[in-house]
Order: sequence, then C-alpha cells, then structure tokens
Amino acid sequence: MKIIKDILYKLLEIQEKILKFRLAKTIGAKNQSKRKLQYSAGCTLDLNSLAETEKQALEDKLVNILKTYEYNPVRILEYIKSQGTEVKYLKNAKKLLNPVGENEGFIYPAKGSKALYLSLAINKKISLKTNEMFVLSEGEINKYYFIYHLYNWFAFKNNISGMDSESQELLKKYLFSNADTKELQLAEIFKLKDAIKQDKASIEFVVKLCRNYDGAKQALNKMKKDGSAKL
Repeated sequence: MKIIKDILYKLLEIQEKILKFRLAKTIGAKNQSKRKLQYSAGCTLDLNSLAETEKQALEDKLVNILKTYEYNPVRILEYIKSQGTEVKYLKNAKKLLNPVGENEGFIYPAKGSKALYLSLAINKKISLKTNEMFVLSEGEINKYYFIYHLYNWFAFKNNISGMDSESQELLKKYLFSNADTKELQLAEIFKLKDAIKQDKASIEFVVKLCRNYDGAKQALNKMKKDGSAKL
C-alpha cells in the first residue's frame, strides 16, 4: 500500500510541474515573483512564509480532530454533520457520481446542471443549487482516502484559497483534459494555481500521516516482540 501511495504522490507532483510550466507560459514569469513579497510601512512581508504558517496551524487543528475521534471515520463523519455538512451513504455512490466527474468523499457546492443531477441522484429532489456534502458508499471506509477528503473539507470550511468550488472545477478541467490554459482569465489562473497547491498539500498530509502511522505500528510490534523499539 505504501508503494502505491508513493507512486500516486509522485504522479501528482509531476502533473503539478506540467501545469505550472503551462501556466508560466501563459502569464509570464514576472507574476510568480510579484506574489512572494509585499511591502508595508517599510517592512517586508513574505507571503509564502505566512501561507506556510497558516497551513501548519490548519493541519495542527485537523490532527487534533483526528485524535479526538480516534481516527474513526464514522465518528468524524458525525462531527462533520454537526458542522452543517450533509453526509450521505449510498449503495452505488461511485456509479452515481461518475457522470458528473465526482468521486466518493467530499463534494463541493454546485450550481446549474451539475447541482440538478446531484439533487436528483442523491437527495431525490429538484434543485439548481447544492451545498457541500460527503457522499460515501455503504460499508467500510478506507481511512487514508477519507483523510484526504477530510483535509479538503476542513480547508474549505476555513476558507483556504484554492478550496472553493470554482477553483476545484478549474483543477478538474485542466488536470484531466487537454484544455488550453490560454483561454483562462488572469484571476482564473491564480485560482487554478491555488487549487494545485492545496491539492498537493492534502496529499502530503495523508502521506505524512501514513508514514507516521506505519512507523508507530512497526515500533509497537517491535516493542511487543523485543520489549523496546527505536523510532
């Protein structure tokens, strides 16, 4: 399983580099440096450092939630429901979601025809607008797959750039198709770049948890066998 996760991580990292290269050709290299620093009252503020600090604070809060509910997806989903997000368990979730390019897990708010489909397929009603929701198949939930979607949900709830519906739709469009980024407006390009960055962050978070869990598990097994363990 670890090898599969590492391969997935590398593939997504390569995809990010490809997208960054295509975006750089569209908007030019100057925009990349202009967003790094901001000057105010004679002081220099490194926006990258600020973003990293906020990211770490968000992940620390998320780890606390995971620990509080003992990494149990069912208990965490109850917490998610308490925060105003609808949770649905379906027999054929994957089959129902595929036509609109969605996967099981966290689904962003939608409008128009996509919302109409989701409303009919999931809620059995007619609506041109849906709120965020978790949609999962009945049965056992893969812990690490779930944590990836939990990260996205938590970032969305905390209004993190790139985790809004529009940014995520752009990510899906340009990551899984040959659409030309030259069609994008400047604001859309920045939205897409933020979405790429946050998607990478969510994957890194899951990989880090996976490695920590596997390491702790191995240490525990060694302690049981030898009476001690080195991490």
